[in-house]
Amino acid sequence: MMNEEKSLAEAEAGFLASLPPDHKDEFRQELNKFVRWCGKSRPIRDITAIEVANYAESINSATTDVSNVTAAVKAFLSYAKKEGLTSTNLSVHLRMKKITSAHIASTKGKPSTIVMTAAGYEELKAELTDLKKERPKLAEDIRKAAADKDFRENAPLEAARERQGMVEARIRQLEAMLKTAVVNEERTSDLVIAIGTTVTIQGLSDKEEMSYKLVNPNEASPLKGKLSISSPIGKALLGRKKGDVIEVVAPAGALNYRIIRIIN
Repeated sequence: MMNEEKSLAEAEAGFLASLPPDHKDEFRQELNKFVRWCGKSRPIRDITAIEVANYAESINSATTDVSNVTAAVKAFLSYAKKEGLTSTNLSVHLRMKKITSAHIASTKGKPSTIVMTAAGYEELKAELTDLKKERPKLAEDIRKAAADKDFRENAPLEAARERQGMVEARIRQLEAMLKTAVVNEERTSDLVIAIGTTVTIQGLSDKEEMSYKLVNPNEASPLKGKLSISSPIGKALLGRKKGDVIEVVAPAGALNYRIIRIIN
């Protein structure tokens, strides 16, 4: 039986209130984006599976780092079903693309320059180092799991092999990205938004402020405040100046923001 009708904003407030402080801070910004995208005042029961799938697609097109991006939204949608706010668990429709060997192979022979910040370049190098260090442990996990002769339901072996495949695919992707990366921290103007710029925007309707650093899609991490220049907001911000008003189209309608602060 469904509970009383609640708006997305009300459901979001209830969900965040149920979380411990550390998770609340971690989830708030990403969840706010989803709620704004769908429409704060809309009844949560009206949100459709197609909208959730489209939101996932918009994230897929804006960043390659999707492992943690949707954690907040998935947890929120699962909470909504548990609390009877939705009739189904819409989190199952938030499907993110996996980095596969086939995807890596499809990009071979198509080198393209990737412009990124110095900090982003160093983060990718650190991630590559950590993944390479993980190789021995994965090999040992597979060896131990394979020692179990009952392969019919050998979940540990399957999980270890899947993780190994994802790690190797990500290593190849990172190596290709770093090989073609160009670090560029230069600005055409201290007043113009470009890659590497940190910008604060304010919603015209609710006066809520949000701060982002614009980065290459390969560096994007919304939970860390790093916004892809390929995202709808990122595209709208590039080349703009303090005081400008940008418009972003979402299922909730046109979302308008004023640029109130720029740090280059």
